[in-house]
Amino acid sequence: MPFARLATATTPTCHIGLGLAAVGRPGYINLGRKDDLGANRSVEALRTRTHELLDAAYFQGVRYFDAARSYGRSEEFLADWLNARPDIDDVVIGSKWGYTYTAAWTTDAEKHEVKDHSVGTYDRQRRETAELLGDHLDLYQIHSVTPDSPALTDKELHARLAEAAAADGISIGFSTSGPAQADAIRAALEVTVDGDPLFRTVQSTYNVLETSAAPALAEAHDAGLTVIVKEGMANGRLADPYAPDALKAVAAETSLGCDAVALALVLRQPWAGVVLSGAATTNQLASNLHAAVVDLDDDQLARLAELAEEPQVYWEKRGSLPWH
Repeated sequence: MPFARLATATTPTCHIGLGLAAVGRPGYINLGRKDDLGANRSVEALRTRTHELLDAAYFQGVRYFDAARSYGRSEEFLADWLNARPDIDDVVIGSKWGYTYTAAWTTDAEKHEVKDHSVGTYDRQRRETAELLGDHLDLYQIHSVTPDSPALTDKELHARLAEAAAADGISIGFSTSGPAQADAIRAALEVTVDGDPLFRTVQSTYNVLETSAAPALAEAHDAGLTVIVKEGMANGRLADPYAPDALKAVAAETSLGCDAVALALVLRQPWAGVVLSGAATTNQLASNLHAAVVDLDDDQLARLAELAEEPQVYWEKRGSLPWH
């Protein structure tokens, strides 16, 4: 397992990863994006920003970096950064397939990404990822599995993924989305090839507002999977100035940002292996990394627990966020 490399890491931030969804393409659904990125969202501007974030993250102890075929040019930007730093050999690199980026570097496309979990899409995107990341790739994940995804039942796809794991030395994982994440996780835990579990990691949404996947993620952890948590900031809903008053109050008590408190709540879950920062600026990243030193007491945890929404409500709100 590539994440075994993190077992000997001693920095408090080694279990915080950097996701590149917010900087690999000009449009995304995070709140506050206008202030974060400004007007210049050219390929080169975002390449430079991504490299600055990767440098800052690595310097501060982050060792997992997460991209996807649908995150615009995230794999390309990450590959450029890795190839320019051949001395870096202690990172874990993950990417995802299953969505195709279709926005053509615009922020107002009718469709920004198209989902397809077929074998044909896997074969094409695996070649595309290999051309960019090559031997750097440690983890390849099916992007946004839901209970009705054919990726859970397609035996040919399962065999293809198992072959890639054996031949290329990569781990196979999956990410989840939607109000039925727990059902998707439990279904994926049952997928085997020649009697062996196919998946070694699961990446799911979990945050102060959306906690429904927690029991299934604990089951995945107990089954030996590494749990990666995404959207710990709820696409900006838990950051200043958008954070709920209760979160702002707890943040004031800790003298740290709402973002650090929100991510600290995730980090303290016993099943959480890696928690992703989706920072778009180096200042955001630095603030996110303070999560590793936040200590929350029982009263603060109880107040934060009251913020949880019903899954259907949470995902309806997420689905209504505009692409900026």
